[in-house]
Amino acid sequence: MKKVLLFVAFVATIGFASCTGNKQAEAEKAKQDSIAEVARLDSIAKAQADSIAAAAAAAADTVSEVIEEAAAVVK
Repeated sequence: MKKVLLFVAFVATIGFASCTGNKQAEAEKAKQDSIAEVARLDSIAKAQADSIAAAAAAAADTVSEVIEEAAAVVK
């Protein structure tokens, strides 16, 4: 996914650079904007992964508690 985002950022940078007068400065700004956007998307993906991991851990704890309660009732 990172490669796709970086490719899109690269294409956007090239597109912006070819359209205006001060190409080098604008290309650098577009590159920095693209890098910032990729970092933002990575941050969102990490937060989602952390959230999923926390939910899985909570579910595992709940399952363990249910098993322990069922074992106590069976005894």
